Amino acid sequence: MKKVIFIGKSGCGKTSLCQRLQGEEIRYKKTQSIDLYVDSIDTPGEYLENRNYYSALITTAAEANMIALVQECGDTISMMPPGFAGTFGREVIGIITKTDIGECEDSIDIIEEQLRVAGVRRVFKVSAYSTEGIEELRRYVDGL
Repeated sequence: MKKVIFIGKSGCGKTSLCQRLQGEEIRYKKTQSIDLYVDSIDTPGEYLENRNYYSALITTAAEANMIALVQECGDTISMMPPGFAGTFGREVIGIITKTDIGECEDSIDIIEEQLRVAGVRRVFKVSAYSTEGIEELRRYVDGL
C-alpha cells in the first residue's frame, strides 16, 4: 500500500481507518498531533477545522502518495471548501466513513456531492468496524 494521508473533521473515523488498514485492533485514541503509520498518515481534525493549520496539512501531504478527504456518514456540514483537492498536487480520493450506521443512509448522496465539489474524483464508502468497503479501498490504494 502506498502512503495515504487522511484529512477530515474530528471524530470522523480517520484513526480507526488507519488502524483497520494497518491490521491493528481498533481502539479509541484522540489524535493530538500528526501520527505516522507504516502506510498512512493520520491528522488531527483540528487541522482541517482551523484554516491556520492548513499549511501543516499541505506540508505533511507532501510525504504522501495520495490524499484522502474523509467525511463521516450523517454529517452533512463539510469543512472542505470547493476545489480543496487542488491544493495538494496529488490524487485526492474521498472516503465516507461509518456507513454501518443505519440512520445515515439519507446523507450519503449529499456527502458524496460535497466531496466531489471539494475536488475528489473517486469516493469510497467504508466502515472500519464492519470492514465494509475496506478491501476495495485497500486494492485501489495498492494499485497506484
